Amino acid sequence: MPLRLRMKPNERVIISGAVIRNGDHKTEFVIENKVPVLRDTDILSPGSVRTVCERIYMAIQLMYVDPEKASEHLQTYQQLAAEVKAAAPSLGTLLGTISSLVEAGELYKALKQAQVLLRDEKAIINNVVS
Repeated sequence: MPLRLRMKPNERVIISGAVIRNGDHKTEFVIENKVPVLRDTDILSPGSVRTVCERIYMAIQLMYVDPEKASEHLQTYQQLAAEVKAAAPSLGTLLGTISSLVEAGELYKALKQAQVLLRDEKAIINNVVS
């Protein structure tokens, strides 16, 4: 089934590894084959990564949009996930879900679960700081 993308002015999207930025007007186009697509709201820029869970998200994002180097990114993901499980056991169940999705090749779904991980990490950090 084709994917219809509606983009706001200046919005970004990654399509099969290519970063595309829209111009000054709304636009719409259709992707007719199956390729990795990440909308602006799901893209984590490398320069904005500051926490270990953000690094996990980035590793999954790179597996999704850069399949040629997926094994390298998978290795990074596995190391980071092991570190987080050891440091914050309360995140273990969620990391298990994410790992199962990664192993099944369901990388977009893994990214969505990793967004939950980012929220949980933020809550943990806020509780430690408070």
